Amino acid sequence: MGENVVVSNMERESGKPVAVVAVVTEPRFTQRYREYLQRQKLFDTQHRVEKMPDGSVALPVLGETLPEQHLQELRNRVAPGSPCMLTQLPDPIPSKRAQGCSPAQKLCLEVSRWVEGRGVKWSAELEADLPRSWQRHGNLLLLSEDCFQAKQWKNLGPELWETVALALGVQRLAKRGRVSPDGTRTPAVTLLLGDHGWVEHVDNGIRYKFDVTQCMFSFGNITEKLRVASLSCAGEVLVDLYAGIGYFTLPFLVHAGAAFVHACEWNPHAVVALRNNLEINGVADRCQIHFGDNRKLKLSNIADRVILGLIPSSEEGWPIACQVLRQDAGGILHIHQNVESFPGKNLQALGVSKIEKEHWLYPQQITTNQWKNGATRDSRGKMLSPATKPEWQRWAESAETRIATLLQQVHGKPWKTQILHIQPVKSYAPHVDHIVLDLECCPCPSVG
Repeated sequence: MGENVVVSNMERESGKPVAVVAVVTEPRFTQRYREYLQRQKLFDTQHRVEKMPDGSVALPVLGETLPEQHLQELRNRVAPGSPCMLTQLPDPIPSKRAQGCSPAQKLCLEVSRWVEGRGVKWSAELEADLPRSWQRHGNLLLLSEDCFQAKQWKNLGPELWETVALALGVQRLAKRGRVSPDGTRTPAVTLLLGDHGWVEHVDNGIRYKFDVTQCMFSFGNITEKLRVASLSCAGEVLVDLYAGIGYFTLPFLVHAGAAFVHACEWNPHAVVALRNNLEINGVADRCQIHFGDNRKLKLSNIADRVILGLIPSSEEGWPIACQVLRQDAGGILHIHQNVESFPGKNLQALGVSKIEKEHWLYPQQITTNQWKNGATRDSRGKMLSPATKPEWQRWAESAETRIATLLQQVHGKPWKTQILHIQPVKSYAPHVDHIVLDLECCPCPSVG
């Protein structure tokens, strides 16, 4: 399953909120809206009411959305005739109340009190073992794997998790372990408090539901999801070789206007979530799910685009990607990859020949077609600047050459490839970057 990888009410690793849902109305209705939301226990006291650029007012609310019944109540009864809509505040301002004590400080205070109440001496070791990072999934908090490891915690029972949940304002708790190396990228997540791990996120108007104990969700690839959502794919058929819960399948269907997507996935839990997400977003009639190993996919000669959203590398899927491209017109591959960079090392140390040193930015290969000034064009002809890191460009050129060879092997005739764009998604380690290569592939015209 591709890790693909921001949503309302999520939190950064530091615990600081990144985006919250808010109700927007005119300033004269602010007080009535606030009083209603407070009575319903929906008003978010951790963030300030904000004035929007157009003069309207946004009142932050709890949760990942506000049910339609409350929106209708606000419009029709609380303030009849008032404009009322939902938005997301990408950089919410903490309220004065929230600024007094950080979530981590509150957690330490509440847990230390509870522990000492159980007759256990609070120590620097226990304090250092408290979580410093987490992800908020609605009313479920996912803790990092490097916390609550000391032996003392094991004797304190399930009430410990209730105390932690109360301190952090959630109802369910889970703790992540290491991702399973079974190929399905199943997360080793243990549910500590609560009866299920199903959560919902909203990204760019798209709803994603999944079980955090069975499927991964990456907050870091929101920029790539927004980018593909902005593409114009009207009338196109896509193949998503690593669909997961619909990370890229859904933006292509909902926003980019793709006519149809063939979504491949072999994690059965992700398939359940994907099927549900297609339904709740109203696009199930434009997608077919192919469950199982995509290397055995029977499709061919069908795709205008192929998404290869698996990291650290999707190379095992390249032959199938070539197979499914349309033989008459070709198409575009969106290839994800983790690329290492080596500061301070010269190109020769990385195995680059003297000739490649001179021409590595702009190769003159028969099967490639880059622009003379080093810039490239995207699918709509827009000029793009060269990659910011040499390693990205060199990996892209290597992938381009490999794909051109595969295309000739698969289709029995030469194809022309062209690097359209290299998009950084996020950084992992100091010298590892997740990037996406947009590669255009077209069959060469027959001679004679």
